[in-house]
Amino acid sequence: MSDQSIPLPDLERNSFASGGAGGEQPNTSKSAADLEQLFDVPVTVSAVLGRTRMPVGDLLKLEPGSVLDLDRNVGEAIDIYVNNRLVARGEVVLVEDKLGVTMTEIIKIDK
Repeated sequence: MSDQSIPLPDLERNSFASGGAGGEQPNTSKSAADLEQLFDVPVTVSAVLGRTRMPVGDLLKLEPGSVLDLDRNVGEAIDIYVNNRLVARGEVVLVEDKLGVTMTEIIKIDK
């Protein structure tokens, strides 16, 4: 099982509205209404900043403002999981005083 990075599509050119790469198919306009059946499907999205191990006693002593040492450095890509499956890597961003995640690469896993 190997993972490969796939670059994100160029959304400015809207290549998927013309049928994908090369545009061989006629222009078929797609809208959010075409995906209506998927709107109510629950998914769990997790952004993992890093991991650490600690005894339960130390965990119980944590307070607001406590600092944890994680296994990743500042600026390193974070993992994005959907339903406990790694699907992308990204970066933490600040949007109007809130933290967010932007995807920088999509992970394709060959089975």
